[in-house]
Amino acid sequence: MYQPRAAIFPSVMLILIGSMDCITTIIGTAFYGAFEVNPFLVGLVSNIPLFTIIKFSATLCIGLSYFFANRILHQTGERSSKSFRYTNLFVKGTYAGLAVFLSIVVVNNLAVILA
Repeated sequence: MYQPRAAIFPSVMLILIGSMDCITTIIGTAFYGAFEVNPFLVGLVSNIPLFTIIKFSATLCIGLSYFFANRILHQTGERSSKSFRYTNLFVKGTYAGLAVFLSIVVVNNLAVILA
């Protein structure tokens, strides 16, 4: 059975970690002389409101995409099929990869700020 409350937790964690990335990036660039490494966002860091809107929007899209992908997957009737198991493994693996990547980014940002 699909449990919406349990399914919300991973999405909230992705949004929380992504928000921490945004906040630590802004603090590092504005107050500690750090610089953005992402080539797509380098030019936006100087415009903090626009940078924040884009970064938070991307974070929300990632979190909501995981939630809806998981919900759609679990609404299928055939859960014992091989394709369901592989797709479920792919969705969970993608979540784990994103969570690990964003955690490393936040730890790196904090290390730059504290250095």
